[in-house]
Amino acid sequence: MTKAAALLLAGSMALAACASDEKSGNSGSGDAGAGELKIGLAYDAIGRGDKSFNDSAFAGAEAAIKEFGGEYREVTPNEDGSDRAELLAQLAEQGYNPVIAVGFAYDETIAEVAADFPDTTFAQVDGSNEDGAKGENVTGLIFAAEQGSFLAGAAAALKSETGQVGFVGGQDVPLIQAFQAGYEAGAKAVNPSIVINSQYLSPAGDFSGFNDPARARILAQGMYAGGADIVFQVAGGSGTGVFQAASEAGARAIGVDSDQYQTVDDPALKPVIMTSMLKRVDNAVTSFVGDFVDGKVKGGTNNLYDLKSDGVGLATTGGFIDDIKDQIDAFRQKIIDGEITVPTTP
Repeated sequence: MTKAAALLLAGSMALAACASDEKSGNSGSGDAGAGELKIGLAYDAIGRGDKSFNDSAFAGAEAAIKEFGGEYREVTPNEDGSDRAELLAQLAEQGYNPVIAVGFAYDETIAEVAADFPDTTFAQVDGSNEDGAKGENVTGLIFAAEQGSFLAGAAAALKSETGQVGFVGGQDVPLIQAFQAGYEAGAKAVNPSIVINSQYLSPAGDFSGFNDPARARILAQGMYAGGADIVFQVAGGSGTGVFQAASEAGARAIGVDSDQYQTVDDPALKPVIMTSMLKRVDNAVTSFVGDFVDGKVKGGTNNLYDLKSDGVGLATTGGFIDDIKDQIDAFRQKIIDGEITVPTTP
């Protein structure tokens, strides 16, 4: 018996407690036929309700169900993430196909589980399978986050009145560093002498940085007090703390993943959200499910979503960056045309 299968057997009685917010639903009809398509969603830390990354993944699955029919099930790992393999295995065992793992935290488990369920199609948001090492039944859904972040950095530099901006990352890992690298490059493309204060809430291996708005608030308060007037947060559920600090300082912030001007819980925080760096996880999930329904999933490779495919970009809700649209559009086109190569490491 393989390790993942053993985990499934040993942990089956405990999974209900581990994934206490597990949900399922169904709606719609379409080419797949109601009841035929069964999408399994295994979330990143916090789960649905983060107003960002996980919610965007759910929106994509929900759109797919409305288009193709069928049903879905959602599971969320426990606080330390130790049950990630069990949750993936449970979804596959229960016949959910495709199974979509949301987040790079599944890097250490998805290959093992996919090997145990070769007839199940898996996808991993933010998890590369370019070399096929995770299995021929795993597709990586990858985003050129550095490209969208370049535009966010350019916008920050164009709108900054102090010549100083900030970056708050949830966890100090390569994925989030790509956001930082793009943001810094975009800001410096506008103003080579701009001051950028980039800091992280937790080190590699510690996922608490994505669910600690209180710490994010304190960190951002320090940045604003130090002279920054715009801070870009890439910190999941912690991002609300950055918005709160911006509101207190009479400053601005930049959201991430979703259009957070539209999703933030507290309407009083909307005026501080200048823009959001959109990472269209929703489009990626819907597109992948559509490929699955059509029998077009290749597996053992990546699907890349970049500026050219509108996989990343900037939100314009609120009208705060309307006055710099021409400059932002010019940078966007230069990146698409290959005139600007955006770095992925700071």
